[in-house]
Amino acid sequence: MDAKIEQKIKLLEEKYAQMGQDLDSYLDGLLLSNYLTYWDYTQVETLLTLQNPKTDFPDEMIFIMYHQITELYFKLSLHEFEQIGHNGPNILPNGQLLGWKEKIDPNFFAERVMRINRYFEALTKSFEIMINGMEKEQFLRYRMALLPASGFQSAQYRMIEICSTDFINLVDKDVRANFKGKDTDIRELFQNIYWNKGATELASGKKTLTLKQFEKKYSEKFITLANEYKTKNLWAKYKALPEPDQKNGNLINALKQLDVNVNINWPLVHYKSAVRYLQQNTEDIAATGGTNWQKYLPPRFQKRIFYPELWTKEETEDWGKGWVETNVFQQK
Repeated sequence: MDAKIEQKIKLLEEKYAQMGQDLDSYLDGLLLSNYLTYWDYTQVETLLTLQNPKTDFPDEMIFIMYHQITELYFKLSLHEFEQIGHNGPNILPNGQLLGWKEKIDPNFFAERVMRINRYFEALTKSFEIMINGMEKEQFLRYRMALLPASGFQSAQYRMIEICSTDFINLVDKDVRANFKGKDTDIRELFQNIYWNKGATELASGKKTLTLKQFEKKYSEKFITLANEYKTKNLWAKYKALPEPDQKNGNLINALKQLDVNVNINWPLVHYKSAVRYLQQNTEDIAATGGTNWQKYLPPRFQKRIFYPELWTKEETEDWGKGWVETNVFQQK
């Protein structure tokens, strides 16, 4: 028998012996197993059954599928956050996972952040599907069947925000200073989360049903995640690096680009879409669920910045302004 094959059999015996299992039984199972197919591995047939429009308007299918694609990219992003949060796996050349490193490699850190950036850049570039890929007349009709559901209710997007920065940076900017420098409980900070203002009724200022549903389903999960990521969000991991590693240019640039991708580019492609579909000459139409898109989406109103220490005062004051002028108002 080939020496390499013998070595692999030996390694397999050791692997299954550690679990109290018999290699011979697993080899029998391997002989009996069918070959793997693409459709079984990707579960594509199940995936293609997950679109269930609420109306007969053809463009609603586009709306559903693009939001599902978005959630898959968010899941990819959270997969990278988890790797960074747990310091990255220690993998041997033979592929065996030994555990987690005690200290994160800044290059590993930077590469995972760049992966997240690529996911968001793919989404941002593809958002023309939403901006110009549907008939306005159809959208304004079928959207009424979707109430009070809203993209505002994407829990994974909120989880990405929580994993990206110290929680204080997600507090409403108008009260943020009240908590700066204090060891405030996450639960109290959560009561002042910035997104609450984005789901209030335009006329009364009361919470919309969209927000009430969202809080009921996810509030405790968000608070638990925020407590878990107090010491392992991206900024905490960055500040825990030795000072020379904090000067890693690739890592700094990756973090700044993430700030732009999540807090400027992504909200503003939504704003551009809202302008196309919801803005009229005499009045603005409320988004599904009554969310206040005019005040909620523009970054200049929210001033939500994950890594303010990495930006100049001028850059933070003009946060998102250049994007709006170029992409919404078509100014150069």
